[in-house]
Amino acid sequence: MEFGHKPVLFDEVIEGLKIKPQGIYLDGTLGGGGHSGGIAARLGEGGRLIGIDQDGDAVAAASDRLSEYAGHITLVRDNYSNAERVLAELGIRRVDGILLDLGVSSWQLDRGERGFSYRFDAPLDMRMDTRQALSARKIVNEYSEAELLRVLREYGEEPFAKKIVRNILSAREKKPVETTGELNELIRTAIPAKMRATGGHPSKRTFQAIRIECNHELEVLKNSLEMMVRLLNPGGRLCVITFHSLEDRIVKNLFRQMENPCTCPPDFPVCICGRKPLGKAATRKPILPSQKEMEENPRSKSAKLRIFERRPDEPSGEAKMPESD
Repeated sequence: MEFGHKPVLFDEVIEGLKIKPQGIYLDGTLGGGGHSGGIAARLGEGGRLIGIDQDGDAVAAASDRLSEYAGHITLVRDNYSNAERVLAELGIRRVDGILLDLGVSSWQLDRGERGFSYRFDAPLDMRMDTRQALSARKIVNEYSEAELLRVLREYGEEPFAKKIVRNILSAREKKPVETTGELNELIRTAIPAKMRATGGHPSKRTFQAIRIECNHELEVLKNSLEMMVRLLNPGGRLCVITFHSLEDRIVKNLFRQMENPCTCPPDFPVCICGRKPLGKAATRKPILPSQKEMEENPRSKSAKLRIFERRPDEPSGEAKMPESD
């Protein structure tokens, strides 16, 4: 099956990165290479693109897709949280732009055997990196009641979390929950028929929550954004595409903190905490897909793009930065 992935907000990302032909760029979530292809096509002599993805199938597929740009690109199988080490091993200290296209790819959802989707009956898996030990099966069958409730409520915002967890606990007393189909049925019977009839597939929130837990998605995001900004050259840009409110909230809040990190009391005339802004959000509101894109690519409907720009020069003086909007 071909690694098909139509890049979301493609034009907006390319414009947001302000690509320089001789610049160095990092795609931390390579996927099928759609965005990377657009970046690589705009690089000239001396330009370079480093693509990272923890999914081995993604790296292999992107290598084929981007073969015409082989002289400009380096692809690495890893998690973007390790970007600083990956770049250091390549002799790179700073880059001119970084892209993170978060969440699960269309290909991963469409590949039934990967266990990401409730649309297929397949073994529970959901690992973006198949080398890791933690899987959806392990979460569903080995997490305690309290741990499962935390996952479903925190990452899925599932209103029927308690009933779903009770069904899971009852089922696994008899035998392990092995497949997405079995989990679907446990979720279905926990949600009232009236609620199942509206608001999309009843398993959507639970599958999202387990996937996020399995791949430590929000934890990795929280721990990586400041590092990503520090990897940028002055004036460089970080573009982040999110697909649900939990991700977007993290990005928005961390961008604000990096823009205005001062912890001094509001009435202090000068900053004495020593925390300097790393840059600023390039736009106050997220960039959304056009109506045309949403019609052509339904996956884009929930996408939001936020952009952070590294300060063009090192901050000087101790005057306090104004509060963010």
